[in-house]
Amino acid sequence: MPFPSPPRAQRRSPRTSFAETTTAVIRSQDGCRIQGKVEVISVTGGLLCLSKPLNQGSRVKLMFLTSKGSVLGVAEMLTPVSWVQQPFKFVRLDDDDQDRLQAAIQLSLEQNRHDHAWMERYRAW
Repeated sequence: MPFPSPPRAQRRSPRTSFAETTTAVIRSQDGCRIQGKVEVISVTGGLLCLSKPLNQGSRVKLMFLTSKGSVLGVAEMLTPVSWVQQPFKFVRLDDDDQDRLQAAIQLSLEQNRHDHAWMERYRAW
C-alpha cells in the first residue's frame, strides 16, 4: 500500500533590507496619504516604519522606489509589532512590479553577500 508523499515544506520568500533608505508612500482607502520607510521587504510583504500604525486588516496602496524601478501594489496591514513598525502582506502585485521587486531583492542579497565576504576577508583576527 503506497503512502502519500508528505506535503512540501513551504519556503519563505527571500527577504532583505535595502542598503539605502527606501521611502514608501501609503494611500489608504479614504484617500489619506502616509509616508513611511521600508525596513524589510520580500515579494510577499515586508515591514514598514510608520509614524503611527494603521488599522490591522486595512487595505492600502503601497508605492516605493527600488534600484530597479518603482513598485506599486495593494497591501494588507498586519498586526503592528511596535508603535512604529508594522508588517504588511501584498494582496495584489502586478507582474511587472513583482519582477522589479524580485530583481531589486536579488541585487540587494548579492550585495550583502559580497559585503560580508569582503569584511570576512579583511577582518583583523
